[in-house]
Amino acid sequence: MGSKNMDFPILSVILLCPVFGALVLFAVPDGNDKAVRWISLAVSLVAMFFSVWMFMAYDRAVAGFQFTEQYAWVPGLGSSYHVAVDGVGATLVLLNAIVMLTGVVTSFSIDFRVKEYFILFLLLVAGVFGSFISLDFLVFFIFFEVAVLPMYLLIGIWGSTNREYAALKLTVMLLAGSGLVFVGLILVIFTSTAHTFDFLVLRDTGFSHDFQNLVYPLMFLGFGTLAAVFPLHNWSPDGHVAAPTAVSMLHAGVLMKLGAYGVLRYGIELFPHGAQTWAPVAGLLAASGVVYGALVAAQQTDLKYMIGYSSVSHMGLVMFGLAAATPMAINGAVYQMFSHGIMTALFFSAVGFFYEQTHTRNIYDYGGLARKAPWVATCFIMAGLAGVGLPGLAGFPAEFMIFLGAYERFPVLTLIAVPSLVFGAFYMLRVLQRVFFGPEAGRTPEIRDVGIFSGSPRVLLAGLLILFGVAPRLLSDVIAPYARELLK
Repeated sequence: MGSKNMDFPILSVILLCPVFGALVLFAVPDGNDKAVRWISLAVSLVAMFFSVWMFMAYDRAVAGFQFTEQYAWVPGLGSSYHVAVDGVGATLVLLNAIVMLTGVVTSFSIDFRVKEYFILFLLLVAGVFGSFISLDFLVFFIFFEVAVLPMYLLIGIWGSTNREYAALKLTVMLLAGSGLVFVGLILVIFTSTAHTFDFLVLRDTGFSHDFQNLVYPLMFLGFGTLAAVFPLHNWSPDGHVAAPTAVSMLHAGVLMKLGAYGVLRYGIELFPHGAQTWAPVAGLLAASGVVYGALVAAQQTDLKYMIGYSSVSHMGLVMFGLAAATPMAINGAVYQMFSHGIMTALFFSAVGFFYEQTHTRNIYDYGGLARKAPWVATCFIMAGLAGVGLPGLAGFPAEFMIFLGAYERFPVLTLIAVPSLVFGAFYMLRVLQRVFFGPEAGRTPEIRDVGIFSGSPRVLLAGLLILFGVAPRLLSDVIAPYARELLK
């Protein structure tokens, strides 16, 4: 793969934006909530600016890792601060910046322990940025933990339904997954003759087939827990329901993608033979998640549970594409990470808007919302249609590439998974008809439409669903070279 260095440390700047913001917030006097919110927004805008710049500056012709920085950190352990992005990393860093910005604006409605909330929010985002850009296994693992642990407090303190139970369940499951990854990391370091945590060195050194067959399941199940792979998914819907709106956006928008990214980077890339050996099992679990998530979502009456289980189904599609491991399927899986991140952020943002006004998420408490709140209703409908794979929206090219690519490897499983689109269309159209176009019901008269400022993140997310739906090459041209190189 090619490599492009840059004098300006753009990846470190992106990483330091939320870190700097969190440090500044520590110095803000208690009770100055307005300053806390605007400082958080300012660092989010700066991170967004540099993330877009990085994504646009990424050389699609050269591909490979670019914007490389490397400094010694703990030389005795063979660990360094080594950061760079390839097509996958560049895509996911951009996704994280988008969800960060829209999540901060959505969080302006938080009015309880505001300073602590935004500090934890920014630390979580920093952990995700660090994970996506790190090329040192030890540093990656540290950032991975930084991204996961604030979720416990964010849900436990600022959450709603069964928040303590959901926070504890989420934390226990994710720490168990981290434990599997840590065991794999230790085995890798003690087995490798390279005596380094550097990902590129470890990847090029290679491991025996027997060792790969032993360690790959640890990586798949460890990272797969965060990606809500079936049957390790049940922490996820409860976490979605209990979390405050912006944390749900981060949870579904980027944290679950971090799990899939871990499987791809530190599972498939480091242990390609192990990935091939276990591909039938991984494909079966992923296809089961696709179908199971769609069937359970269709039975939900709570909007957040419905989106939570549909996320299990959509993340199952991501894992299905990774398990198939054809260039088309890998391209589709990474595309799906991005499109689903945007889609679910928009979903949870809209549901949170209605919940804050009515304190209910029950589908039967709503009706005729398209007349009461046309802007938010339009955004929710667009997210729903993207979720069912409507052409012209970002979900379509992602799902099309996954199914087309996966059919080469798993024709039977693909034919089993495809009907999930029908289930998805069924429950989504049922909800859209009742909630937005049916007669007014229950709490509908209390709803007022969104203002310009608080509506801006929803408009941005909806616009991105259209942009990457009608111009898929904006994304696929960045991802495709990675997929081709990976499978050489």
